[in-house]
Amino acid sequence: MKKFWMLICSLLLLGGCARGNNAITDEFEGQTLKVFNWGEYIGEDVISEFEDQYGVKVVYETFLSNEAMYTKLQTGDVYDVLVPSDYMIERLIQEDMLQKLDHSKIPNLSKLSEGVKNLPYDPNNDYSVPYFWGSVGIVYNKNNVDLNDLENEGFSIFHNTKYSGRIYMYDSERDSFMMAFKALGYSMNTSDETEISEAYDWLKEINRTMSPAYVTDEVIDSMSAGRKDLAVVYSGDAVTILDENEDMGYYCPKEGTNLWSDAMVIPKNAANPDLAHVFINFIMSDEISRQNSEYAGYASSNDVILDELSLDMNEAYIPRSGYEKDEVFVYNKELTAKLSELWVKVKAQ
Repeated sequence: MKKFWMLICSLLLLGGCARGNNAITDEFEGQTLKVFNWGEYIGEDVISEFEDQYGVKVVYETFLSNEAMYTKLQTGDVYDVLVPSDYMIERLIQEDMLQKLDHSKIPNLSKLSEGVKNLPYDPNNDYSVPYFWGSVGIVYNKNNVDLNDLENEGFSIFHNTKYSGRIYMYDSERDSFMMAFKALGYSMNTSDETEISEAYDWLKEINRTMSPAYVTDEVIDSMSAGRKDLAVVYSGDAVTILDENEDMGYYCPKEGTNLWSDAMVIPKNAANPDLAHVFINFIMSDEISRQNSEYAGYASSNDVILDELSLDMNEAYIPRSGYEKDEVFVYNKELTAKLSELWVKVKAQ
């Protein structure tokens, strides 16, 4: 009989281990969580690990842009966790589409890096927990681009005709006008008509004289292959490029750039907010933060993992933090519409 009970205990222990080493709870057994995130933005085993640990089902969908995500929300789709960018979070807060977080249910919030605490779009992290963060900079071929040109010209190197035909521009009005505003010494959140007009002319000049190629995610493979010498790139993508091609370097201009962050939020109409809190806390844990950051190449919002990976990753991994000329985008509906209209005209020249 003693051996029988020992066998039963052993089987129970093994069953408990089947969902990993973390504490198992039956509280959410059989429930479903709907997550809406960017593509290629989560470790390969993260969702299955969460499902196994909590005995739940995750419906995981991806989007290509903040605007596409917003449109799905407007059409009535219901999600428990979203991962929008800073300015979109500000919009969702303004439109009363998010619920406040219960910080007591997210103990791993204490792990947040200082660089992503209390950002302007959500000063007290009442609504959002940063997921990844980074900057926008310039990836350049160290063999073909003079570093002095970069240091002296910053984003204006995209006006330097000796690099004509050798540049990639990111096909985004927000990021391209950011470059122009910064190069001209203006805030990237300006609504001044004269400054907007000057930035428009600045971008038109690139289109007229530099024969730029307009790209989005394909810039990663193209710069990794060395097809051009200069490109506007998000820091996480730059990490991948520099890993793939040792001839490439990463530079953040002195005139400032965009410091961005994508963060986890819970919509007002979420069907399962309690499980959403559990998921957010899970994502912020050391083990999962490491998996996500190693997979995607973007800077972890977990301070411990950020420090650990900075020793292994290349120069593009750590975002420039605390630099007074760097800015976070704020939501401005009128400015967004205006820049979108002008960007079409820039590329049509």
